Amino acid sequence: MAARPLKRIEPAAPQQDFRTAVLAVVARIPKGRLASYGQVAALAGFPQRPRQVGMVLSGLPEGTTLPWHRVVNTRGYVPSRGRWWGAFEQIGRLRDEGIEVDDLGNLDLEAHRWVPRS
Repeated sequence: MAARPLKRIEPAAPQQDFRTAVLAVVARIPKGRLASYGQVAALAGFPQRPRQVGMVLSGLPEGTTLPWHRVVNTRGYVPSRGRWWGAFEQIGRLRDEGIEVDDLGNLDLEAHRWVPRS
């Protein structure tokens, strides 16, 4: 009895690129609204990767028009660990959009949380 040829198994469709998915979510956050890193990760389809959202955003080129400043820590503050100059920039941009942020970067995330429509 001749061996039957093996049926080729097509690879599953490639998973959407994480960086592309994150940037697409961040681009949708409207002026005056905020999202946490975890919220962005979940909306991008990668709920276990909130820290990597921060890494993607920290790697954006200077002068980007993406509203990266609208993504904050889930505890309601602008993180500044190792990047205080970026934190000052983020605080200024958020204040320009009418979001109250104290000088330490604390804010009311729930009052400004973005709830995307389907």
